[in-house]
Amino acid sequence: MKSFAFSVLFYLIVFGAASQNLVGYTSGEIVAYMKAKKIDMNRENVTNSTFRYLKYSDKYDTETVLFFLNPDSVCRSVRIVYNNSIKSSKIRELDSMYSRTGEKAWKDMQKGKNYIVKLSEDDYSFSVTIEPEK
Repeated sequence: MKSFAFSVLFYLIVFGAASQNLVGYTSGEIVAYMKAKKIDMNRENVTNSTFRYLKYSDKYDTETVLFFLNPDSVCRSVRIVYNNSIKSSKIRELDSMYSRTGEKAWKDMQKGKNYIVKLSEDDYSFSVTIEPEK
């Protein structure tokens, strides 16, 4: 029974944590979206004199989401950092959501605008960055 509960929880974390493109959303819209759709994520209070961003993380330390904001509090890019243990399932998820343009790159189109989705790897984690195409 415990393994079944763990499997269900793992499935919800991995597959319910879609890499949402919230570029262009205001900070208030992001907060409302996260409260409604990502109830497993906790907002963290951060102070940074260089960047304005909203930070959310889950209690299992498998996912951290950073919404980088411009001076008008509008999201200009999203970076999601994941634990390496879910990389293969996350790549499958990205393949199902976006059009692949390279080994670690995808393209998203929303409201007539193109966005680049990139995967970057580190020793213990990997990140997915979503930003407008330049």
